[in-house]
Amino acid sequence: MQLFYQPELDTNSTSVGFDKEESRHITRVLRKSTGDLIHITNGKGLMFQGELGLVEPKHCEAYITKVEKLPALPYRLHLAVAPTKSNDRFEWFLEKATEIGISRITPLLCDHSERKQINWERYHKILVSAMKQSLQAHLPELVELTSFSNFIDEQAALKGIKAIAHCEESSKTPLKTLLGEQESVDILVLIGPEGDFSPAEIEKAVTAGFEATSLGEQRLRTETAALVACHTAALIRS
Repeated sequence: MQLFYQPELDTNSTSVGFDKEESRHITRVLRKSTGDLIHITNGKGLMFQGELGLVEPKHCEAYITKVEKLPALPYRLHLAVAPTKSNDRFEWFLEKATEIGISRITPLLCDHSERKQINWERYHKILVSAMKQSLQAHLPELVELTSFSNFIDEQAALKGIKAIAHCEESSKTPLKTLLGEQESVDILVLIGPEGDFSPAEIEKAVTAGFEATSLGEQRLRTETAALVACHTAALIRS
């Protein structure tokens, strides 16, 4: 099954057109022809079945024949992660987290961050590609790069599980324990940069109601820690 992405589709849509790039993929790679069925999602939970009408290398059109509403995850996972110095490693995290299941991703600008700019459009394309590859109908929300201080202020009133994973010596509750003991569907986990969160950042988060959490005995790379948090939520809450 090949999945296409058209964010403008809704339950009232009767047809869909494809741009030159996707039309070339339909005709030259998939070798589809008039009457063949294809599947499309709007990334908002709707899965569409379409029957190809016009099939040309530069433009294809399909008539919507079926619409299905697919359920979202039984929990809402929001990971706020400091992008890594190596862009490839952060992009790997984006891809794998989307495949496993995540609701929202906020790139964080921290005191020890080595990457201070991101290419939002490129990151978004990676999320779309991973959603299509894993045949999902829900596209994770990708927030613009946000400073740690502003982010904590924005989330101070959030009701739900709020955790910060850091490497400082302190009392920490394993993330799997937090997820198992608390029933809230809203889960927010902070993952720091290669140099970890600064003491001031940890103090600010704890003061705002974030609980120090552990992802295991080993010290993990940023992208590994983020993926472990994502996988833990999937195992405990799915």
